[in-house]
Amino acid sequence: MLLDALGSDPLLLSLRVAALATLCALLLGVALAWLVARTRLPGRGLLEALCMLPLVLPPTVLGYGILLLMGRKGPIGAWLREHFDYSLIFHWHGAVLASTLVALPLVLKAASTALAQVDPELEAAARTLRQSRLGVFLRVTLPLAWSGILAGTLLAFARALGEFGASLMVAGSIPGQTQTAAMAIYDHVQAGQDEAALALSLAVSALSVLVLLASNRFLQSRPPRRFD
Repeated sequence: MLLDALGSDPLLLSLRVAALATLCALLLGVALAWLVARTRLPGRGLLEALCMLPLVLPPTVLGYGILLLMGRKGPIGAWLREHFDYSLIFHWHGAVLASTLVALPLVLKAASTALAQVDPELEAAARTLRQSRLGVFLRVTLPLAWSGILAGTLLAFARALGEFGASLMVAGSIPGQTQTAAMAIYDHVQAGQDEAALALSLAVSALSVLVLLASNRFLQSRPPRRFD
């Protein structure tokens, strides 16, 4: 009965979608942060601005953009359907894509800041030991920046957990298939099921608070930046 009130299926689906979206955002975010913070790639400022757009765009605009690209008549969606008989639309994978896009800016900003604060002299010292560029990144840069990156990743997870607007447009709210916790709360309110909506809201809020507390702890544990 308590599990029924909490809406265990939407909550579990939300956790699965948020976990996968956070993983995708982490991989993309760290790679993009490296380009932004450590390279002289032409147009990197524009690239960062485009990646940060989901923070300020209305969710409906983001969802509509995904539909244009991934829908049946979209360039990517049509290609996937023709060659693999696969579609993200009205599938929980679509919610993962939408959540990844809204979570990516948080990882990107945190990772680019953390990478920029790594002492370049330490990296230069590692290169004198005949370490490859990848080796320096994995053995020196990443360990020094990991707390900031992890803090941003936790914030991204919290954001993905609460994603609603874009996911609703792309994946729909199909109970047991694509209905995440945020969608279930909306449906419960529309149906006048206030008790179920409140219980599920409290569960999501409690999870989000725990994630935010963990993120703050990692932010506070970051070493101070050196100024010579």
